[in-house]
Amino acid sequence: MFKNKTPKVSKENILYNNILSLSRNKLFYTKLQLSDTFQNRINLIFIHMSFLFVKIKQNTNKDIYKDFYQNTFDIIFKQIELNMREVGYGDVSVNKKMKLLVKSFYNILLYCENFDYKKIEANNHFFSKYLEKNNKQIMANNEDLINYFHKFQSFCFDLKPNSVLKGEINFKYI
Repeated sequence: MFKNKTPKVSKENILYNNILSLSRNKLFYTKLQLSDTFQNRINLIFIHMSFLFVKIKQNTNKDIYKDFYQNTFDIIFKQIELNMREVGYGDVSVNKKMKLLVKSFYNILLYCENFDYKKIEANNHFFSKYLEKNNKQIMANNEDLINYFHKFQSFCFDLKPNSVLKGEINFKYI
C-alpha cells in the first residue's frame, strides 16, 4: 500500500560526509600524531571545508554557489550541535560553544584564503593554535601537516565547481 521511500540525501550532506571521512583519516592520529579529540576533529572539518569554501567563493557570481555555501555551512553547524547534545552538553553550554566555534571557523577560513602565501612559521603557529598533538607535544614543526594541507588545497583548486556541488571529494594523500 505504501511505498518505502528513502529520503533523498542532499549534495551538501554528501559533501559534509566526505569531509567528515577526511577528518577521521587515521593518518592524522597515527603518522601526524594529532590527539583524537572532539575539538581536533571539528577543527579538521573546519580546515578542510575552508579550502572548499575558498574554491566555491571563486564562483560567487552564481546564486547556486552562494546557496550551496550557506546550506553546507548550516549542515556543518547543525551536525556539530547535534553531536554536542549527544555527548551531554546542556543548552547553555552548547550555545556558548557554538558561538566560539563559529568565530573559530571564520578565523580558519580567513587564514586558509591565503594559506599558500604564508611562511612556514605562520603555518606552524596556525596549526599549533587549532590542533593538538598527542601527549601535549609542541607543534613546532608541522611539516607533514603543512604538506598535507598544501596538497589538499591544490586538489581543491583543481576541482571543477560542479564536482564540489555534487560533493565529489576523492582526495587521497600519499
